[in-house]
Amino acid sequence: MFKSVRESEVRDAIRALYHQWIDNKGNSQKLLVEMKGWFCDITLNVILKIIVNRRYVDYVSHREEKSRDERRESLRTFFELAGMFVVSDALPFLRWMELGGVKKAMKRTVKNIDHVAEKWLEEHKQKEEDFMDLMLSVLDDAEEFSNRNTDTINKATCLALILAASDTTSITLTWALSLLLNNRDVLKKAQDKLDIHVSREMQVKESDMKNLVYLQAIIKETFRLYPAAPLSISHESMEECTVGGCHIPAGTRLFTNLLKIHRDPQVWSDPDEFQPERFLTDHKNCDFRGQHFELITFSSERKMCPGVSFALQILNLVLATFLHGFKIETLNDAPIDMTETEGMTNIKATPLKALLTPHLSPSFYDLRPIPNL
Repeated sequence: MFKSVRESEVRDAIRALYHQWIDNKGNSQKLLVEMKGWFCDITLNVILKIIVNRRYVDYVSHREEKSRDERRESLRTFFELAGMFVVSDALPFLRWMELGGVKKAMKRTVKNIDHVAEKWLEEHKQKEEDFMDLMLSVLDDAEEFSNRNTDTINKATCLALILAASDTTSITLTWALSLLLNNRDVLKKAQDKLDIHVSREMQVKESDMKNLVYLQAIIKETFRLYPAAPLSISHESMEECTVGGCHIPAGTRLFTNLLKIHRDPQVWSDPDEFQPERFLTDHKNCDFRGQHFELITFSSERKMCPGVSFALQILNLVLATFLHGFKIETLNDAPIDMTETEGMTNIKATPLKALLTPHLSPSFYDLRPIPNL
C-alpha cells in the first residue's frame, strides 16, 4: 500500500541531490551534504505525503522554510521532553511544584503540534485522498465512535503514525550511514550488491528488497548497535514479583534496556563491532519483529511499535536508493564521530557531513525539472 508514493518521493529527493551536484560543479566535483537533516527531510516527506498529502520540504523553492523549521523543532522538542526525567513521576507529592518546567514545555509543544494537525484536518474535510481522508470516512461510518470526538481520534492516530515512524527512521538512517562510512569495505560491498541485483541501468524499487540480503543484514546490525530508542517504552508490574533476585513491588514502572540486550557478549560475538555478516551466518534467522528476544528494537507483542512496518518500508528504500545513486566519502577522509546524545531517542550528537558524487549515468537521475510542490 502507498508503494508508488514512497518510490516517487525517494526518486524526487535523489534527483534533487543530483541537481544540487550539477549546480555545485563549478566549485567542486563533490557535493557536501549534511545527512542528518537530509534523512529527516526525506523521511517526513514520505510519511506526510502518505498520511496528509503534504510535503515537508519543497525541493525546488524551499518555500515555507520557516514553517518547516518550526514543525521540525516541535517534533524534536517533543522527543527530547518525552525522554527527560520528571521529578513528580518518582515523587508524586511534588507534582504541584512543577519542578524543571518539563510538563509545561511539553504542553506548549503538544499544542503547537495539535495546531498543525488541526489545520490539516480542516483542509481534508474539503476532500482529498490519503490516510487522513480514509480515517474521516471510517470514523463517520463507525457507530462505536458516534458519541466521541472523532476529530481528536483522527488527529491522534495520524500523529501517532507520524511520530512513531519519522524520528526513529531518520535516526536509524543516520547511524547506518555513519557505520558504513567508518567501515568502507562494508560500504563498497553493499554498493556492489546493489549494482548486481538492481543493475546500474535501473532504479531501486521496493520489489528489489527481497534480493538485497546484505543490505538487510546492515540494517539489522545498525538496529543492534544503535537502536533508535535504547530503552523500551514503559511497562507496569501488575503484581509484586522477584526478578533476578530483585524485589519489584506491584505498580512499578519498568523499562527494558534494549542496548544492553543487543550487546550481550553471551549472545553476540564481538558485540561492539559492526559485523553485518553475523546476520548471514550465526544469526541468519534472527528477526526484529518481537519473536527473537536478543534483538527487540521495536519491542514485542502488544507493546510493539505501531510504526514498525511503515518505518521499515521507508528505511529500506531510502538507504538502498541513496547507496545505489552516489559515491560517498567523508571530509578529508576522516572517521565519523559516533558520539550519542541522551534522551528517549538515540540521536547522533554531531552533524553527519558527507561528500557525494553520482555513481550512475545521468539518465538514472531523470533530469526532468522537479515539479513544484
